[in-house]
Amino acid sequence: MNVQTPPEKLTAKDFASDQEVRWCPGCGDYAILKGVQRTLADIGATPENTVFISGIGCASRFPYYMETYGFHTIHGRAPAIATGVKLANPDLDIWVVSGDGDALSIGGNHTLHMLRRNVDLQFLLFNNEVYGLTKGQYSPTSRTGMRSPTTPTGSTDSPVNPCQFALGSGARFVARSADVNQKQMPGILTRAKDHKGTSFVEILQNCIVYNDGVWDSLTDKALKADSQIHVEHGQPLLYGKENDKGLRLKNDGSFDLEIVTLGENGVTEADILVHNETNRTLAMLLAGLRAPSFPTAMGVLYCNPAPAHDEHILGLVAEAQSDGKVASLNDTLRKGHSWTVD
Repeated sequence: MNVQTPPEKLTAKDFASDQEVRWCPGCGDYAILKGVQRTLADIGATPENTVFISGIGCASRFPYYMETYGFHTIHGRAPAIATGVKLANPDLDIWVVSGDGDALSIGGNHTLHMLRRNVDLQFLLFNNEVYGLTKGQYSPTSRTGMRSPTTPTGSTDSPVNPCQFALGSGARFVARSADVNQKQMPGILTRAKDHKGTSFVEILQNCIVYNDGVWDSLTDKALKADSQIHVEHGQPLLYGKENDKGLRLKNDGSFDLEIVTLGENGVTEADILVHNETNRTLAMLLAGLRAPSFPTAMGVLYCNPAPAHDEHILGLVAEAQSDGKVASLNDTLRKGHSWTVD
């Protein structure tokens, strides 16, 4: 009698390829790589059913380091190629890895259409606010005044907020983490994988060579309790070392957020805004919070599922095929008049 034994559970090491990881020593990408590999093992992913697709940039070396299928594509076009892969083989689990320049500059158009179509994939945007691969030019997310080889007197551009861009483009799942938030990141990535449709995750990442310390005020152990607010659906928006600071809407009709402290001026927990991840307006407000005036919101900012693009397209194909309206490609090419070209 044949006895079936369940396959051994894969570990993070099973998702690590034999390629030498060649990022600069101390780069935040190392931590993200480990977080993703650990998440895939935890959720029971299989290498043969997983694909990593990237564009161009430091982050785009990611597929080489994953023991899965992968495509290192062209600058800014990873969302378009990922859409094609998903439509060609909808059973595959698609992860797209991109940097802030790759996704929001040359790839801004492609990222927008991926989000509005709601293709069923996970999109990880590594945001270090600089072009690292091409030696430190300012990127779409660089802060006003940043000095770089292309802005020696300081950038005059207003930066793009990736999460607000995603929300404005119609994304149905938007979250934020940081390379050093190793306890939080796997949970967010798991939520992203479970979401049906495009899951957009911004990961704040340090470029140790060309923009070192850009997130120090946010990630420093001594500061992060007051500079980060971890949002959770159905829970009050509280933060701080004593968890006594909170967010509420101003009572002036402006629909702006303000910081209050429990116990001061009669403020109680009942006054604190409760996070509702299905509320796009609230998500937009949280996505826009920035230091030093406010803590940066981390976690799932928005999750409100809708039918995925690939399901809709494949449904239309199946309907057409069942009606007998779709001929073979060979028949279609030879239907009607034909011409001979000398």
